[in-house]
Amino acid sequence: MRFLSAFVLSILPFSALAGNALKGRRHSKIGQNLRSRNNNGTIYTVKDFYASHCFLDQWNFHVGADPTHGNVNFLSKEEAIAKKLATVQPDGTVVLAVDDYSSIPEGGKRNSVRIQTKKSYNHGLFIADFLAMPHGCSVWPAYWSLGPTWPDAGEIDILEGVHEQPVNQYTLHSSASAGCTLSTDGMDIMTSVIHDICDSTPEDNRGCGFLDSDTRSYGKGFNAAGGGVLAHLWDDNGIKMWHFAREMVPADITAKTPNPASWGKPVAFWSSKTCDIASHFYNHTLVLDTTICGDWAGPSYANSGCPGTCAQAVANATNYQNAKWKINYIAVYE
Repeated sequence: MRFLSAFVLSILPFSALAGNALKGRRHSKIGQNLRSRNNNGTIYTVKDFYASHCFLDQWNFHVGADPTHGNVNFLSKEEAIAKKLATVQPDGTVVLAVDDYSSIPEGGKRNSVRIQTKKSYNHGLFIADFLAMPHGCSVWPAYWSLGPTWPDAGEIDILEGVHEQPVNQYTLHSSASAGCTLSTDGMDIMTSVIHDICDSTPEDNRGCGFLDSDTRSYGKGFNAAGGGVLAHLWDDNGIKMWHFAREMVPADITAKTPNPASWGKPVAFWSSKTCDIASHFYNHTLVLDTTICGDWAGPSYANSGCPGTCAQAVANATNYQNAKWKINYIAVYE
C-alpha cells in the first residue's frame, strides 16, 4: 500500500516469513495471441499490451515529490530516459531504475521513476511478467492500482514490500465508509491472512491482505528464480490473485491464451460477498514505482536488519544497485 502499506510486516522479524527459494530458467520472449477461451467458456481478449519499445510511451510519468513522502524526485519521461533510469534494452526488456551513481547527502533525495497507465480500468484479467524487481535497504517498490481521490475508489496492491523483505504481501484498501472486510468465501488460499478490515482511515490504513510464504514471491528470491508472473482477475465475484515463479508459469499464460480456471489455488481472494467491489473499486490506473524510505520503509527501517538509519542509507549509492524493475510485459485482458 503506497499510503503506509500494511505495517504488519514492519513489526515482524523477517526470519519469521521464510519460504523456499528455487532458481529458475531465464525468460524467453513469447508470441502474442488475441483471444482465449477458458474451461468455463469465458473468452479473454487482449485489450492493452504494454511491452518493449512502445512501453514508455504508453504510461504517464509522475513528476516531482513522492506522495508517500519518500526520499526521491520522480522524473519526467525525458529526464528519466536522459539519466538512463527508464530504458528499453535491445531484447525489449523495459528497465525502470533508481539512481545508483550520484553522490547524495544523508537524508537527501535520489532520482527515481513512478509511472501509471494512461488508461483506467474497472475490471479485467491483468497479467504482469517481471524478469526482476527492486529490493535493497531503504527501497520500497510496488506494482499496484488505484482510483481517483484515494481511498474513495480503492487501491489494489499486487507486488510490494520494503528493504530485504523475503516474501510478498497482497493488500486491498477501501474507503473509510465502505464497510469492506476480507472474506475468502470458502476458497482454498495458498497464503495467510494478515488483516481482515479493508477500510482505510487516518487512524488505521493497513487494509486487508495476505502474506505469502514463498521466498520466490519478492526481492532477492524473486530475482534468483528468474522473476515471475503476477496475475489478478477482477470481476463480479471479487478480486483474485496468483503468483507464478518462472519455472511455474502456466503454458497458457506463456502462449497468451490465459485460462484462470486451470491455475489452481490463488495467493489472494477478496469476495464481493463482503465487499461491494463494483461500488468501491473503480477507474483504476496501473502504477509502477520505487521510492526510498517514506511512510513505510522509513518507520520500519530500524527493524529491517539494515545498517545505520534510513537517512544514511540514501547517501549510499550501492543500496540501489538492485533497485530496478525489469519488465517483460504487462497485459490487460477482457
